[in-house]
Amino acid sequence: MKILFSIYILFFISSFNLSAQIKIVDKPITWNDKRKELSLEYLQQRHSLDLDSPYINPKMVVVHYTVIPTLEGTMRAFMDPELPGAREAIKGASSLNVSSQFVIDQDGTIYRLLPETAFARHVIGLNYCAIGIENVGGTEEVPLTKKQLKSNVKLIKYLKKKYDIEYLIGHSEYTDFAGSALWKEVDDNYRTKKSDPGDDFMKGIRKKVKKLDFKSQP
Repeated sequence: MKILFSIYILFFISSFNLSAQIKIVDKPITWNDKRKELSLEYLQQRHSLDLDSPYINPKMVVVHYTVIPTLEGTMRAFMDPELPGAREAIKGASSLNVSSQFVIDQDGTIYRLLPETAFARHVIGLNYCAIGIENVGGTEEVPLTKKQLKSNVKLIKYLKKKYDIEYLIGHSEYTDFAGSALWKEVDDNYRTKKSDPGDDFMKGIRKKVKKLDFKSQP
């Protein structure tokens, strides 16, 4: 009984220490039966994974920018489970809407949009093992901020401590994994060219998390 109590206390302390180091605001997008159904469909059709529930075993963090200039606009874009008609370029692959587990606003506030290990469509070939961090903005008119960079670093450190994260990449680097053991996109022709979150932003993040010893890309 004493051993079990000690284990519980250690778990509680560990969880408290993790949450005490970072402030995350829950701002959920729709996570209903439809989104779960479409997520399982995506996992099967795009990744050849037949799973009972739409959750991932995270091995990677992927950093994005939204191009959308506001948090409100980003929330509207991600909220519905089904992809809007305007996204014809990727709709052929699945009707599941794009999203991510986290989004960071211009002022550095970190929002959790989905359960941390819930499946999200945000990176071709790697969704099944990747946690996504979106950053509001990323355009010449609304560039990413120093506060966002700082919050990305905090969130990545939090995720690294909580999960067995091996890789950290920018969205623009995702095709480097094509042909690797992690890559699971079934269609060799399904690719989109990405530039987010920008080389300088990723260099800034990597400089701050160097001690976490993420693996080099394959």
